[in-house]
Amino acid sequence: MTRFPDRRSPGEDAAFGLRSLHFLCEPIEVAHTRAPHWEKRPGCPARFAWREEWHTIDGTLHEWHDYRRRGKMARNMRPEHAATAERRGSWGVGRDHYIVRTTRGRLFELCYDRAPRGTQDRKGSWHLIQEFSGE
Repeated sequence: MTRFPDRRSPGEDAAFGLRSLHFLCEPIEVAHTRAPHWEKRPGCPARFAWREEWHTIDGTLHEWHDYRRRGKMARNMRPEHAATAERRGSWGVGRDHYIVRTTRGRLFELCYDRAPRGTQDRKGSWHLIQEFSGE
């Protein structure tokens, strides 16, 4: 299971009036209406498959991008280059998060992890982080 530590402060979801129902962190398959212009910044998908069921996204409520380097990657650049990379992102480093509402009214947090899965699969991966209650 993929873990995503250091995402946000614990109260940040509450600031949006959201209450977490389930922390899932499960891989998902996504589909875009158009092919993403850049592979490393695919944008929010139009729909996603989770546990063999497709969910169509009605809207994005919030999105944020975390391109900080961690571990060894944080020490392999000069500070001025690291600051630029944190703003723009570097290949294979960072995550894009989206809080979305589906056409059925369900709220989810999706995450695109830009880290390659291996030498044969150099693209990032999508994960369903959690489901929210909008009440």
